[in-house]
Amino acid sequence: MNATAKAISEPVAEFAIRTSKLNLWYGTFQALFDVDLNICNGMITSLIGPSGCGKSTLLRSVNRINERLGYVRIEGNIEVMDKNIYDPDVELVQVRKQIGMVFQRPNPLPISIRDNILFGHRIHNKGDKSSKSDQNEIVESALKQVLLLDKVKDRLNQRGTELSLEEQQKLCIARLLPVKPSVLLMDEPCSALDPKGTAAVEELIWELRGEYTILIVTHNMAQARRASEECIFMLMGKVVEHQATEDLFVTPEQKETADYIEGRYG
Repeated sequence: MNATAKAISEPVAEFAIRTSKLNLWYGTFQALFDVDLNICNGMITSLIGPSGCGKSTLLRSVNRINERLGYVRIEGNIEVMDKNIYDPDVELVQVRKQIGMVFQRPNPLPISIRDNILFGHRIHNKGDKSSKSDQNEIVESALKQVLLLDKVKDRLNQRGTELSLEEQQKLCIARLLPVKPSVLLMDEPCSALDPKGTAAVEELIWELRGEYTILIVTHNMAQARRASEECIFMLMGKVVEHQATEDLFVTPEQKETADYIEGRYG
């Protein structure tokens, strides 16, 4: 990091993620319209809505993945832990360190389970001279957090790609933890899993709440209701409603939300 660049600060903030007048275009197509959101620190918030409503676009804006596409244009602010992630003094590597991303399909690296866990740690700690004992502790702690340690502790040298899909997704989450992120973004993290694997990952998400702020995109409304504390309904690139999950499903304030929940469209 150069002398003038600063990492995102990590105070205790009421809101882990805040967006203000967030607009995004893919070329000439506008995908997000004036998105204003306050995502509570340490809570699980789900994003629901029909396909193409902007859920994944919003999620990928929060750690600046959309910037990889040269034709994307963004206006407005996104703050993470009270710091605008688009400020010129914020380095992209620090954004990605503090804001972890879990994708639809598990993407473990074709290396050992142990090296998968240490991968991000080594990238963000170049020249790291931690002892093997310290590294073992990092691996054990991460696997324990994702409820995977007991299953893999005797085969840490096995390739991560040889695990079951459920175990691979847990490994991908565990890979993020050694760099100590504040926020975990999850884009349909159970879409490739069977019901048993889905239940296991949902249990894990619930276990991680409090220590991490989790923002999860899901098409599965039952999952949103089971596995989140607050819920945001999006439609055509706009936020229609943001409430406590149970309130949104039981007493939605907007007709569009009620129509979606009751299966009238989407």
